[in-house]
Amino acid sequence: MAVYVDSAIWSWSGCRWCHLLGDDLDELHRFAALLGIKRSSFQCAPKTATPHYDLTAFERARAIRLGAVVCSREEIVAVSRRARQRVVAAPQQAAE
Repeated sequence: MAVYVDSAIWSWSGCRWCHLLGDDLDELHRFAALLGIKRSSFQCAPKTATPHYDLTAFERARAIRLGAVVCSREEIVAVSRRARQRVVAAPQQAAE
């Protein structure tokens, strides 16, 4: 399993931001905690369709040093689609 970051291209509040996504939610949360990111920063439904954390460019650099996979725009979109599919599948599996 892996965690992924895209490019820090989103400008907000004087910083450049990127997304941190993962193959597995538990792994994503563990990695965010390793970076010192609070669980309250986690974004998911209904606020957003893709479960993720937003990282500053500084946090992104640390994430890469700790093993996050750098993704192009196209690659992060594919990771995002897989993450959304897992979120949709989870309630269906729990109901079975």
